[in-house]
Amino acid sequence: MPFRVLIMAHAPDADASTHRTEVKTDMIEAHLVLTGSQQEAVEAAGEYHREKKLDSILLCPGFTHGEVAKIYDALGGEVAVAVARGDGPSGRISAEALGRAGFFE
Repeated sequence: MPFRVLIMAHAPDADASTHRTEVKTDMIEAHLVLTGSQQEAVEAAGEYHREKKLDSILLCPGFTHGEVAKIYDALGGEVAVAVARGDGPSGRISAEALGRAGFFE
């Protein structure tokens, strides 16, 4: 049975029902969903866990501690929830790139 992970990122112009894909090998199923809101993220996490029996969820650094907790709680503590966070310089580089892309408008 492969390791099943859902990778999620917030994007202001995303629609979780259409902005999704997956990559599979015999050992891993990696699902990617872009969400336009926290509500979409919680719903997508629940959907994927019900349908795929997730082992882990990896969230982009844009998720706040509270948003991470809401996803974890919505899944009843059955799925590992982690956040991809970098060091200070990496955070600044990412923030500048997100700003150029229009995330903060």
